[in-house]
This record gives sequence, C-alpha cells and structure tokens, in this order.
Amino acid sequence: MPLALRLLRVELARTPCRTRLPFRFGAVTVTAADLLTCRVRARGGDGAEADGWSADLLVPRWFRKDVERPPAADAEALEASAIAAAQAFTKAGAETAAAAVAKVFDNRVASQNPAAPDLLERGFGVALVERALLDAACRIASVSFVEALRSDLFGAGAWTRAPRPFIAVRHTVGMLDPLRARDVPPEQRVRDGLPQALDEDVAAYGLHWFKIKIGAGFEADRARLLTIAGLLSELDVDARVTLDGNEQFSSLTELAELLEALHATPVGERLLSRLQFVEQPLPRARTFDAEANRGVARVRAFAPLILDEADALPEHFERAAALGWTGVSVKNCKGVLRALAAARRCEERRGALFQSGEDLTNLPVLALQQDLCTAAALGLPHVERNGHHNFRGLDHLPAAAQAGALAAHPDLYRPLGGGAALRIEDGQLRLGSVLAARGYGHALAGHAAEFKTVAEA
Repeated sequence: MPLALRLLRVELARTPCRTRLPFRFGAVTVTAADLLTCRVRARGGDGAEADGWSADLLVPRWFRKDVERPPAADAEALEASAIAAAQAFTKAGAETAAAAVAKVFDNRVASQNPAAPDLLERGFGVALVERALLDAACRIASVSFVEALRSDLFGAGAWTRAPRPFIAVRHTVGMLDPLRARDVPPEQRVRDGLPQALDEDVAAYGLHWFKIKIGAGFEADRARLLTIAGLLSELDVDARVTLDGNEQFSSLTELAELLEALHATPVGERLLSRLQFVEQPLPRARTFDAEANRGVARVRAFAPLILDEADALPEHFERAAALGWTGVSVKNCKGVLRALAAARRCEERRGALFQSGEDLTNLPVLALQQDLCTAAALGLPHVERNGHHNFRGLDHLPAAAQAGALAAHPDLYRPLGGGAALRIEDGQLRLGSVLAARGYGHALAGHAAEFKTVAEA
C-alpha cells in the first residue's frame, strides 16, 4: 500500500574525487569532480522515522552545455538545484513519494519554458532528493526497493516485473581512451592494479558490450571506429556496440553519411551489424527540429535512435517517437519514477519503444547501487558503465566504508589492494545483495562526514 510520509530535513555534503584516467565526452574532458551526497530524514504516517541517502557526481557540461561557464560554476549550479529542490520538498505535507516528486518536478522543471537550457540541471536536484526520499520510505517500511515497487509503497502504481539478478556491463570507450596496451607510453601508464587500454579491459572483465563515443568529426570518427572494429575482431570478441553522439552532430544526415561510409568497408560493415542503437547525436535544442531529422530513415537503416540529453520533460519521449526516435535513456539523475513511467509507456507500445541504461559516471556506493537497482527492476539487460574505469574503485571513500561495502556486497565488489573495486566477471555484474538490501539498493549508510542542513520542515 502507498505510504504517506513527510520530509523533515535535507542535508548535503561534497566530496572531491579525482579520476585515474581523464574522460572525454562531447567537448569536455573530466579529470576531477565532486560527489554530492544527500541525506534526508523522513517520517511515516505512523510516526516512524528513517534516514534516506543518495549521491551523484557533479559532472560539468552535461546537464547544461554552456561552454562559457567554467566547470566550477556548473558544480555550484547543480548543488543549488539540489538545495532548491530540498526546500520545495520540505514545504509539502504528508503525502506519497510519487505525489511529492510530481509536485516538486512541476514546480521546479515543468513550469519553466520548455526551451529553457537549464531543465536537466533543475531536474538533477529533484532527482537527487527523490532517490533519498525513496530510500527513506523503504527503510520506514523495512522493505527492499523491489518489494516497495511491488507493493506500490511509493504511490506510483504497482510494478511487478521480476528484477534481473545479472546485468551486463556496456563498457564506455571515450575519445581519449587508449585501445591497445602497447600504445600507452610508459610515462602515461597508470600502475594502480586496474586495466587502462581497451584490450586490457576486455581481458580483465570478459566484456562483450561496448559504448563508443563519437562526434570528433567525420574523418576522426570513421578512423577510430574502424580501428576499434579491427581490434574487437582481433580479440575475437562477440561484441555488441552502441554509439553516443553527445549532441555533436548538426543533423542526422551528417550521422548517416558516417554510418554509410563505415558500411562501405568490410570491417565497418561487421561493426554495424552489431550496432544496437545510436544515442543523442543531435544537440538538445535541435532534437525536435524537422530539418535536423531529415536523415532519420537513413540512420534507422542501421540502428534505432535513443533520446538522452533532450529528455528533460516526460513529453519529450513522445515528441521524439513521432520523429522516428524509438528509445530513451534511463538515468537516475533524470528521475526514478520518470523512468518507471517511461517503462509503462514502452509496455503500452508493445515493443515499439524501448529503454536503455546509460551512466553519468556513477560511483559506489550510493549512486552506483541505486542506479543498478533501478536498471534491474526495469529489466534492462545491459547498462553503460564507466565509473569503475575512470575512477579507482572505491578510493573516494574512507577505508572503513570500503571494508563495509566488501562485507555487505561481496557479489558486487572485490578486494583491490587495501580497498575495493567493482567485481565484473564474464562481462556481468551480480546484483543479489543490491536487490535484497533493505532500502534503495544498499545495505550501508552514507559515508560523507561534513553535512550541512539545507532545508527543514
């Protein structure tokens, strides 16, 4: 049954994190970012109280691609979004999580101009507090996230699909990532016990799924894709591939020309035969423009298109579908209950529409495990991962927290030196402990020490 609860307090903490390898997506290269952790205190209708937790990395220039704004300003804007959302949540009375989220989303996001450049940025704060609220609701009711969905604890309608106990890792190949170990200069070799080049990742993790970043220009994209295709063939990998345009193509005709050029070569044709979809090639501002979509049929001759950065409002998926885009990304930073609503829409369309798990560099424990819990509940067979590759395991957490994660989730983590790292075996993640945990995907409390209260009822 739905649980009415009231949000009493919201606290935030920021933890600096550094990458082990630089990561480039679109026009930005990330070497460091802060992890924003959210802790809420909520009270159920019977007076029972519990804390709930969530976290997200403050990644620059994804939520709002403003090249004039420095990365530090991006981080400040994302934290400000979380504070504004927190204050909106604590003003509400006792109601279900779904009702509270809908009200705050309408206030913070849906009420704005649909063309406003900060919709995803505004939605980030709503989604961060939403996840902590869902966690608190599960803990008040002493149930797992899957059990909460099944019993309609959140008031969004019962969700009875059986969760997936395993999910395949779709390894992200960034524009700066070395492809072969022999190509890494000795002075750039990172000697930290983890793989660095793509061939090392395949050997270490048994990978079969890959997400390749494109958008560096026709010749650069064509050459890199052919090189990657040749490497996967050399490694004898039964590969499945997706492409991510990161809003770098001016039109779908431009993308179609790249795909057709690849198809004209034997190695490129083999790669395209394994292509599952292309993600967000158009800038969000032009995604629904008829002229920019003129090449949609040529692109769909090779693979479907999915919406990502242009998916700021629920109606955007339907607008994209009307133009021939048939998929939409699942990201916790866009909203958990939004993803559930999109899943229902896909079911109603009997397979004509689909969802795919995409990742904004989620880090353990909270962001990663809650994201995996959502993906498993939705039945997604694979998810993009890159946090484990670009950051060293759980090094951003205190030693005690790493030991706690190993003890609570031994199916998901493995020892790494004096710490812990993600356990990927035969290209998959095991999620038994994540799905069984009381709360939203984790058996542990948060690990940030310096919290500040940003909203109180």
